Amino acid sequence: MNFYKDKVVVVTGGAGVLGSSMARCFYELEAQVVLIDRNEDALNDLLKELPNAKSFIGDVLNQESITGIKDQVIKEFGRVDVLLNVAGGNVEGATQREDQTVFDIDSGLIDKAIQLNLHGTIYPSLVFGEMIAKNENGGSIINISSMATYSAITRVMGYSIAKSGVNSLTQWMACELARNYGDKVRVNAIAPGFFIGNQNRKLLLNPDGSLTSRSEKVINKTPMGRFGSIDELNGAVKFLCGNEATFITGVVLPIDGGFSAFSGV
Repeated sequence: MNFYKDKVVVVTGGAGVLGSSMARCFYELEAQVVLIDRNEDALNDLLKELPNAKSFIGDVLNQESITGIKDQVIKEFGRVDVLLNVAGGNVEGATQREDQTVFDIDSGLIDKAIQLNLHGTIYPSLVFGEMIAKNENGGSIINISSMATYSAITRVMGYSIAKSGVNSLTQWMACELARNYGDKVRVNAIAPGFFIGNQNRKLLLNPDGSLTSRSEKVINKTPMGRFGSIDELNGAVKFLCGNEATFITGVVLPIDGGFSAFSGV
């Protein structure tokens, strides 16, 4: 039996690298995939691959925008089963350059990084989480954490703070929803290790494709000795949303090739 067939799965940041990978995964499982992104062109390109998915242009930092989308989703499907809070990532300029100290970073850009990653997870959780809580069969919220919450990773202060807040939100919402709406409503997070995407490519790869000094440090602290592949996140997400994980809530699951376990020695 296909547990995910016709489940209503909402993906914020659905046209991004992580979001689109997860969307494809659930689409192949015959879920009703709902994509939310502010990049209309990227959404349209993804819909060529996923023609039966529903897409909405929306901003996770605008609760009114998210509420309007929720109303349309409820009108069409009547419920929400899964929320994947994938919208996020670091903000250009908020990453400390090698020639900067922490005191040189524009505080406004730090604010943007915190807003995008923390507020951009809180608002959809409140809007769609209410629908999941009211769902007779419950459902799951999955947030995106980071290795930057396990120990200090240089140059990404705002992002690290925001993702640490996501960890706290995950635990808090897990307890709040389970205590008030029962054991069928679960909230968990995954903490990806190092994957090469558009946002971090310049940090991890030189123009010729060779490793930067930063990425060499990453590989040296990753026991598996490699970067992850984006689709390696999908199995953990499916597990946390599925029947195999019905007694799991409030956890942050690292998917990192051993990075968080290794002392480096």
